[in-house]
Amino acid sequence: VTAGLFASAQNSTVQGAEAGNGQLSVNISVVGGQAFTIADSFFDEAEKFERSGDYDNAVAAYNRAAKEYQEDKKYARYGATLIKLSNAHLVLSNYAEAEKIVLKQVLKNYTRIGSKSGQMAAYQQLGKIYLAANKLPQSLWFYTQHGILAQQLNDKSAYIESVIGIASVKIKKKDYLLASKDLNNAELLSKNANIVKYNQLIKSNRAIIAEKTTKRKA
Repeated sequence: VTAGLFASAQNSTVQGAEAGNGQLSVNISVVGGQAFTIADSFFDEAEKFERSGDYDNAVAAYNRAAKEYQEDKKYARYGATLIKLSNAHLVLSNYAEAEKIVLKQVLKNYTRIGSKSGQMAAYQQLGKIYLAANKLPQSLWFYTQHGILAQQLNDKSAYIESVIGIASVKIKKKDYLLASKDLNNAELLSKNANIVKYNQLIKSNRAIIAEKTTKRKA
């Protein structure tokens, strides 16, 4: 996977983290007036492993955190943690496991609690997984569904991410002209919404197109 596409696959924006139902059963400390739980501790540990590049240990810690959140009936946090777990598997190229977590657990969880933002995040994650696994029709479909939900929720950032995701699929399909149009659209949407955080990702994908088209002409 080329650098820009891999960056797109790794940048996981976890949606659907709205407050869950019920109180967590085990409190290990209180920070800033909020209960800090065993699940939170595992989650923090997993993120530390992830930041250091130790994704094997991140997977183990995210697994423990997800189980604790599920037992505590903190279903929004449970879903968000599962997406982080899926993304760690994605970075390790464990595509089948990353896919299974989203299809069998994440979507079921967010459907049960009625979280459209959670479902949107799940569709985005599946788009990333299938892109990395070179299953391009599936990737395009899920990025498209991600964009549809983003529009329904009026989530401008998520919609821009879906457009960039679709462009990434078209780059892998060697549909460089269509991919360029999508990147131009993403850039325009970003400017109109005064959002600058996607500029570098747009730039890196354009660089990939320039490199690929130059090689074709050579």
